[in-house]
Amino acid sequence: MRDAITGLIGRYDQLGRYLDRDAIDRIATYHSQAEVRLAAVELINREAAEIVRDASRRLFEQDPELLLPGGNAYTTRRLAACLRDMDYFLRYASYALVAGDPTILNERVLNGLDDTYKSLGVPTGPTVRSIVLLGEVLAERLSEAGLEPGQLISAPFEHMARGLADTNVRAS
Repeated sequence: MRDAITGLIGRYDQLGRYLDRDAIDRIATYHSQAEVRLAAVELINREAAEIVRDASRRLFEQDPELLLPGGNAYTTRRLAACLRDMDYFLRYASYALVAGDPTILNERVLNGLDDTYKSLGVPTGPTVRSIVLLGEVLAERLSEAGLEPGQLISAPFEHMARGLADTNVRAS
C-alpha cells in the first residue's frame, strides 16, 4: 500500500527528476496535517462502533424504508451486513487518512465492489449515503474535540462515495 510520500517519490523517480519545490511543499503539507490525520484515526479506533451507529441512525431516519419489509436492511442478517459494511468503509477511510492518499481506496475497496453489490442485489445509493454520513459524523466529532477537520478528513469518504456513485445503477 502506498502513501502520499511514496507515491510522490515514485512519480519523481519514474521521471528521473530531483524533488522540486512543489514536491517539497507537498511533503511539508503532508507532515503539517499529521496531527489532524492521527487524531481522526485515534478517534475512529476509539469510537468506531459509535460512529457507525450514529451514521446508520441518520441513514435510517432519512430512508426508513430500508428497515421495512422489502428494504435492503430488513431482517437482522441484512441489517448486520449493512453495519458491517459501514464499519469496513470507516476502517479503510482510516488507512487512507494515515496514508494521506484516498486513491489507495481504489484497489482496497472500490475495485470490484460494485460488481459484488450488484450480484447480491445491494443498492449502492444508500451505501453512498452511508459513506457520506460516516464522514460527517467523524468531522463533527473532531470539531467537538477542537480540531478543524476540513477537506482532509472528508477526502477518503468523498472518494469512496464518488467511486460507488459513478457505477450506481440502483439508487433506491
